[in-house]
Amino acid sequence: MTVLVTGAAGFIGMHVAERLVRAGRTVVGVDNLSAYYDPALKQERLTRLSALEGFRFVQADIADHAAMHALVAEADVERVVHLAAQAGVRYSLDAPFAYSHSNMTGHLSILEACRHNGVRHLVYASSSSVYGDRPMGGQGFRETEQVNRPVSLYAATKRSCELMSESYSTLYGLPQSGLRFFTVYGPLGRPDMAYYKFAEAMTRGEPIEVYGEGRMARDFTFIDDIVDGVVGVLDQPPAAGGHEIYNIGDSQPVALLDMIETLETALGLKADKVLRPMQPGDVTATYADISKLKALIGYQPKVPLAEGLGRFADWWRSRR
Repeated sequence: MTVLVTGAAGFIGMHVAERLVRAGRTVVGVDNLSAYYDPALKQERLTRLSALEGFRFVQADIADHAAMHALVAEADVERVVHLAAQAGVRYSLDAPFAYSHSNMTGHLSILEACRHNGVRHLVYASSSSVYGDRPMGGQGFRETEQVNRPVSLYAATKRSCELMSESYSTLYGLPQSGLRFFTVYGPLGRPDMAYYKFAEAMTRGEPIEVYGEGRMARDFTFIDDIVDGVVGVLDQPPAAGGHEIYNIGDSQPVALLDMIETLETALGLKADKVLRPMQPGDVTATYADISKLKALIGYQPKVPLAEGLGRFADWWRSRR
């Protein structure tokens, strides 16, 4: 089976591609190697992937429909894991058109390439940001909730992708699974994520900026647990060309200040915290109800935050 992984030089994409190759799948990885963050980190991930037999890399823009159509046809792709996107909530305030290009035009391009080439299952990345800034309450966010009040352009583009996928399922019977990722962390992670930025500042002896005055909470999910879910879903396409959406998270939200304390322990460093107000587009809390994904594939995260940040800290120190 040949699997196309878009965003293969990205954090989640690299780990998914690696897992698939090690499981005996042939993987074609696509990435445009954008400079949203240091391309050297993307090259580091690609170097790791390129050492694996069964992996091939193609540098391309997913919004280039002709290129994507040709690639899916030429590689005889059977399944697609579509993870490429312009990430980041705050960056969408400065570069909104990057989001319409990568997230919306790019998603449409992948949909068209899949439906014209008989792809048997498209698994794509959505985001917990589609839930907006809603009270956490005593239960996790559920896929059945109304998600029509995005508080960032990033969230709006991700919800738009879900709607486009629903239409392609209805019109063309393209089997699809959308995954609403909650906060993902771990080795080789994204430098724009809070835990990564905190580690950088703490290592340099600089203060860290804690937004929401530390009152935010996130459903931190270790990368290995995320990969378990993505690969598990890939082998479970919805019946009769259906479209399903699943939360994928740890289902154990952690207060931001508690995460910082855990990171301090992992790094053996103390953080000088500067409390800042909430930023535009931020949400107070995220909390995944994972019962739907658990029912499908028995999904159950295994890595607690202390262990996961410990693994991140080991990788962090190895690069210093």
